[in-house]
Amino acid sequence: QVQLVESGGGLVQPGGSLRLSCAASGSIFSDYTMGWYRRAPGKQRELVARITSGGSTNYADSVKGRFTISRDNAKKTVYLQMNTLEPEDTAVYYCNTAPVPLWGPWGQGTQVTVSS
Repeated sequence: QVQLVESGGGLVQPGGSLRLSCAASGSIFSDYTMGWYRRAPGKQRELVARITSGGSTNYADSVKGRFTISRDNAKKTVYLQMNTLEPEDTAVYYCNTAPVPLWGPWGQGTQVTVSS
């Protein structure tokens, strides 16, 4: 069973930056497209960024140009660099395989709050 541990969230002012990390256990991490998801209050969980095993990336329109996803297969870790944060980015952020989350249960997530 793969375990996912997200970290790096926090409280940041609009326009600020954060870098999230997600560490995965298991030996098959490098074979999978990985994604960052988020769940905002009162909304469904949505996929915001994904990266293939070869490093190709794709972003939701709402974060394109502001967020950058990357991965380190040796460390079994996927990152999300978030710049120019907006209040609308406030959510709990999770990682999993993408575009279909195959690994369960979900990690605990990491809270990102963008507020002045």
